[in-house]
Amino acid sequence: MSPHMTPEEFRRHGKQVIDWIADYLAGIESNPVMSQVKPGEIRRALPGSPPEQGEPFESVLSDLGRILLPGITHWQHPGFFAYFPSNASGPAILGDLLSSGLGVQGMLWVTSPACTELETVVVDWLAELIGLPERFRTDAAGGGVIQDSASSACLVALLAALHRASGGRAAAEGIDRRYTLYVTSQTHSSLEKAARIAGLGAAGVRLVDVDPRTLAMDPARLRELLAADEAAGAVPAMVCATVGTTSTTAVDPVPAIGQVCRERGVWLHVDAAYAGVAAICPEFRWLNDGVAEYADSYATNPHKWLLTNFDCGVLWTADRGPLLGALSILPEYLRNAATSTGAVVDYRDWQVPLGRRFRALKLWSVIRWYGAEGLRAHIRKGVGLAAELAGWVGADPGFELHEPHPLGLVCFRPLWPGVDDADQADRATLRLMELLNASGSIYLTHTKAGGRVLLRLAVGAAATERRHVEQAWEQIRWEHAALSSTMR
Repeated sequence: MSPHMTPEEFRRHGKQVIDWIADYLAGIESNPVMSQVKPGEIRRALPGSPPEQGEPFESVLSDLGRILLPGITHWQHPGFFAYFPSNASGPAILGDLLSSGLGVQGMLWVTSPACTELETVVVDWLAELIGLPERFRTDAAGGGVIQDSASSACLVALLAALHRASGGRAAAEGIDRRYTLYVTSQTHSSLEKAARIAGLGAAGVRLVDVDPRTLAMDPARLRELLAADEAAGAVPAMVCATVGTTSTTAVDPVPAIGQVCRERGVWLHVDAAYAGVAAICPEFRWLNDGVAEYADSYATNPHKWLLTNFDCGVLWTADRGPLLGALSILPEYLRNAATSTGAVVDYRDWQVPLGRRFRALKLWSVIRWYGAEGLRAHIRKGVGLAAELAGWVGADPGFELHEPHPLGLVCFRPLWPGVDDADQADRATLRLMELLNASGSIYLTHTKAGGRVLLRLAVGAAATERRHVEQAWEQIRWEHAALSSTMR
């Protein structure tokens, strides 16, 4: 008897899986948001060796619910306010299922033309939806590509920037001099990782001062650093401006930064991993200020706030030439008639790995199901709920609101009357966060700004309604009052 699952068996078990997922999503609120298991607990509950004989798929689903589910932190829970949203939605899940079912490996146009051409259409759709310039379209000089995440997008952008800054020598001969990358203390850590991978090293990452109030990059200080580094013999390769930092959603002044980059001929990458998709709403189109005039590359993640399950980050470049120059390698076994014409896109040249999944299917499914109107409604709901929360925080004398809070993230600091030592107050804030997360009803994370610990509450899960934000705020206030009483 064949060990392979027959089409009829697949049909039966597939229905069971869909039912399991539907039941999970319908009842997700009954689970503790943050997993309560101890390290090693899941591993100990699983067999130490693989089965010798095949098992029925019902056993897999049974162990999924019995062993694995307690070890899941529920990112789609309405009380999930940690990090940033990582939205999943019905159409995205089904699009991903279709991708898995087709089993396409879309490294070249010829390996599945629809995989490549749908992606070119979808990234152009998204560029139009969020108001990116025409030159970022795939039917222009630049183009877009779906990466796994903004971390990979940053690395690819840096490799393209190095190719341009070195006149192609970096790809052909390696790093032959000191190249530098410019970020702020608020820039995502993936930029330093990209610098390490690309051979610049951590020493090649230059920190630009920020405005102490807004935490945005200081363009005047950037200009000074660029001039000093060039005078010292370094070659500035790339500046990364962040639109919506991970810590507090600070927005770097892209127009002023872009002007500095243009003066020096330095590649400007705009990292809008979280915030970029908000520009689908006309009232948030200001997030793109300076992008059309100055950006060489731009990235945002639909898998954060645009209802497309992980992984789906999009990178656009204004000129694909440096990107292809940095990454294109064509061994004999990949040569084909379509590629040789130069008339097709081979996305293997737009990313680090050779192979790639049919990710465009899930983004295509999401855009078609929701339409621009539905996507805008989702973004607006998150921003509106965050604005309400910020109002409650700002009106409470027991808390200090961090400004500004332009989108779905609210940062705030609980005040501890009678506690004069800053370190002790920060420890109390972290203890408050631990108590809240241990409750199982909400999940928050923290950051530091101005040297002080802040709590972060990010609104954006598809299931989150006003009552969930209101309940979270009441729980925060109650736990804060209880903890404060023990410190007097």
